[in-house]
Amino acid sequence: MLQRFALVLALLLGLSTTGLAAASVVLTDASSGMPLNAHIELLEDDQGTLAIDDLAAPEQQSRFQPANGRASVGQSLNPWWIKLTLQRDMYAPAYWVLEVGSVTQLDLQLYLPDGQGGWQLRQSGERVAFSENRDHPYRRMVFDLPTLGEQPKTLYLRAFDPAGNSFPLRVWQLEDLTQLATRENLALGAIYGVVFALLLYNLFILISLRDKAYFWYVLTTAFALLFIMSMTGHGAQYLWPNHPVPAWLDRITLPSLWGLFASRFTQTLLQTRVYVRWAHHLLNMACVIYLIAIVLTLFDQRYLAAWAIALLSLTSIPAALGSAVIRWRQGFFPAQLYLYGYGLVLGSVAILLLRTTGVLQPAEWNAYVFPLAVAAESILFSFALAYRIQILKQERAVALQQADREKTARLAQLQASADELQAAVTARTAELAATNEQLRDRERELQHAAFHDSLTELPNRRYLVERSESALANAERHKESVALLLIDLDHFKQINDRFGHAAGDLMLQVVAKRLREHVRAGDAVARLGGDEFAALICGSDAESQAREIAERLLAELSEPVHYGAERLRVTISIGVALYPLHARNFTGLYKAADMALYRVKELGRSDSRVHGDDGELSEQACLELQDAGCDVCLLLTAAWLQGRGVRCLDERLRALTELAGPWQREVVSPLRQTRRHWRTAAGQDAQLAALREQIRKLELQAERVLLERLQTLAENWPDDEVQGDWLLALAGDNSAALQVLRGAIHLP
Repeated sequence: MLQRFALVLALLLGLSTTGLAAASVVLTDASSGMPLNAHIELLEDDQGTLAIDDLAAPEQQSRFQPANGRASVGQSLNPWWIKLTLQRDMYAPAYWVLEVGSVTQLDLQLYLPDGQGGWQLRQSGERVAFSENRDHPYRRMVFDLPTLGEQPKTLYLRAFDPAGNSFPLRVWQLEDLTQLATRENLALGAIYGVVFALLLYNLFILISLRDKAYFWYVLTTAFALLFIMSMTGHGAQYLWPNHPVPAWLDRITLPSLWGLFASRFTQTLLQTRVYVRWAHHLLNMACVIYLIAIVLTLFDQRYLAAWAIALLSLTSIPAALGSAVIRWRQGFFPAQLYLYGYGLVLGSVAILLLRTTGVLQPAEWNAYVFPLAVAAESILFSFALAYRIQILKQERAVALQQADREKTARLAQLQASADELQAAVTARTAELAATNEQLRDRERELQHAAFHDSLTELPNRRYLVERSESALANAERHKESVALLLIDLDHFKQINDRFGHAAGDLMLQVVAKRLREHVRAGDAVARLGGDEFAALICGSDAESQAREIAERLLAELSEPVHYGAERLRVTISIGVALYPLHARNFTGLYKAADMALYRVKELGRSDSRVHGDDGELSEQACLELQDAGCDVCLLLTAAWLQGRGVRCLDERLRALTELAGPWQREVVSPLRQTRRHWRTAAGQDAQLAALREQIRKLELQAERVLLERLQTLAENWPDDEVQGDWLLALAGDNSAALQVLRGAIHLP
């Protein structure tokens, strides 16, 4: 009795142990397409260190747990081992194909028994190219199984994907799998075709309209198409078959880019910046999260990237739904179409997330939900864009009509006031024309007053200065000469004192009239002030004309002026300076003419004199003599002695040179060298320039002192018959100096 009880107990224990382990799958002739997840066992490698040989250990075998139909374990940082045992009955085919339906699996390793106690490794997943990881050209991962017999054979799979680990398994006969692939390709190809046609159609509209909403729609549709092709496996099969899945095309990056462009499309279509500002900010935040997920994926942080995308349920989803509902209630019909399309995609994405997290197991019915939702969304979004364009056209037409009405009203109003305005403008124009004419007359009067003397109507000093500067510049260009005549009335004050200012004014007016009559048309005459006048003579013959005009003026201006019963008489003194002989600017020319005028007054008035006629030199002539290397004082003394007729004797020459030499060396030359040495520096230093001017004055004073000493030495030499040339002897055969001196003082 006891033995029988022990036998029954052992039998029950064996049956219970067998029930805990997954039984071997027996394949029959009708097993093609059969799901296998109800028959597999799972082991989580929490350390990530297990190898295929480690699984033979009893302690590892005991860790395997029945999957109970699960095909996904959700997001996991650890690899998972799948144990599958297969056998066939005597009527079933010996050759089968294993399908792993997770097309986005990051890394998948299949270990098949090699029949010699070892294992044959087959690598698959996104890290391996499509052409290298499949035994048959099918969008999902498929592998040829070893020949099955009536005895069970165990195989292992190692699956790893932190973003979502799923492994739906099926077993197929190759013929049945080929027929399934044909049907799937037709169905999915139709979906791709619809989406691609919408993409091209709206791309052409984008090129035509250049509308920003169409731009984001085209990008959204393009990446949605890439995403569904990647999810279905056709992307790896047809677009990048010879390469692993690029980082920018994996299951994190592609939906992130798609979601980023979809968010921008939502903002543009629904005008969230204007009408739903809180949703606009949430969508901006969602775009940032999408970018973060892409960056994490590029740095191989798929687990964190997957959780970042999960945060979008708090941002993009409520923002998109809320803005669509609000805009719909505002009467914007495209928002309704957007809501339908987004709702379909949102539902399909929810199903995908449930599959990824393992809440919803992969099945035939949910495999096509997302592609169909994307196609429907693309159609509805396209309709929404078209309706939006129609709304914009209507709004534009209404706006144009309103603008036309407002324009017509404004034109009528403007036309009504145009006549009044025209009359006012005409009257104002006439008034302004009269005012402008008055202003021009006043301007001419002011300009005439600024440049003319009010008493004589002659040009004034200001006019003379400007006219002289222009004449000097023209003379320099054409190598001509200019003569300046300074004319002063002799004893004019006596007329004012004796006969009154009215008589004086009359005398000035008559003199001015006679001056105008006795100069050429191209010359200028001016009143400088008081009883001072000036004449400017231009041309190549300026010197001869100046002397001739001076002689005429001396004769004509001495004629009496009738003032009542009185006959008023006045004489004039004229000083003349020549350009470029005496000076090269107006200031120097005026000084030279004034010196000549002063010399005339010293000699008794009522005469004219050209600067240099009696031996005086201009500053310009002195500088030229200095540059020629001659003693100016010696040459002037020589000209003075030669004019007196003093004989040129050797002892007299020695006396002059012995007197001039030390004075030039010790006094004049140091001053001249200092002045020349400071020339450059004084141009940038005002104080130094002032000191240099003082040195120049000292130099001139020293030369005047030397000239006086030389003339004092020679003033007692008797006048007699001239023998020899003083100038030639003291110039030392310096022809340049002699030419300057003879031209400056008109010596023979």
